[in-house]
Amino acid sequence: NKLPQEFKPQTQIIVLEPMLATGSSIMVAMEEITKRGGDPALMRIISVVAAPPALQKLSQAYPSLNIYTAIIDEGINSKGYIVPGLGDAGDRSFGT
Repeated sequence: NKLPQEFKPQTQIIVLEPMLATGSSIMVAMEEITKRGGDPALMRIISVVAAPPALQKLSQAYPSLNIYTAIIDEGINSKGYIVPGLGDAGDRSFGT
């Protein structure tokens, strides 16, 4: 990754995550950022679509975290995909 080894105090951090489904990926990112000194109260997560499981996981682990999303969909399916959802953001972005 290209994160700095250490964040200076009071550094504001914006994390762009197109889709928040289960919350597993963003939790890994949050753990790494906080390990390097990032303050969740100064972080912002920006997403296009989110599902309740990810929002619940993040709010329980980081109550001071601010999350901005365009829409909150109904939930996730058995594969962990947001439903109704947008499809795979990576596939849509890169044509894979």
